[in-house]
Amino acid sequence: MVAPFLGVNVRRLRLSRVIQSIFFPLRLSVGFVFCGLCGSPLFVTWKKVMNGGEPRLRGCIGTLEARYIISGFKDYALTSALRDRRFPPIQARELPYLECTVSLLTDYENAANYLDWEVGKHGMILEFTDPDSARRSATYLPEVAAQEGWTKLETVDSLVRKAGYTGPITESMRRKFRITRYQSSLYTMHYSEYQAYVKRIRGAIPLRSTVKC
Repeated sequence: MVAPFLGVNVRRLRLSRVIQSIFFPLRLSVGFVFCGLCGSPLFVTWKKVMNGGEPRLRGCIGTLEARYIISGFKDYALTSALRDRRFPPIQARELPYLECTVSLLTDYENAANYLDWEVGKHGMILEFTDPDSARRSATYLPEVAAQEGWTKLETVDSLVRKAGYTGPITESMRRKFRITRYQSSLYTMHYSEYQAYVKRIRGAIPLRSTVKC
């Protein structure tokens, strides 16, 4: 059983190197606004585009604590691609259909109430204590509500479910929610753009055959 396990790890390592290497051209673009050595909360989102359809979520993980952007992006690019429990790990054969977005979170503000934010502009951190006295929290990035076509109320209620609460959501409960709103600066790169970058810089298209899974 040892040899097959090692083989899986080697293939995973090769894929990880490709995923992490996408960091470099993204860093060049993000670097125009943020110094790579500065700290910022950040999220890395992977989406899959098939047959010209709408991009579908493939993984998204980040941190609400400030991280050095260079190391933070490298870490979370890998974590969101391979360790988001909602999805199976990304496979090498999926790379041509993927796009990667890094979101740097900015402008944190305490909201006056659960509706004190704007769809398409603000992300939210929701914190509350449920009727069983369990403390819960969850966040949505600024683009989520607009992409899903949700109203403010639908977004807040969806965030409550994301936090793991399955009971009834009452208006009195909503009034007790603690909302921190924030904005983000983001940049997205599709795999085809990554290939063009590699060809321009290194003079060759990356071969997916070297990272088979």
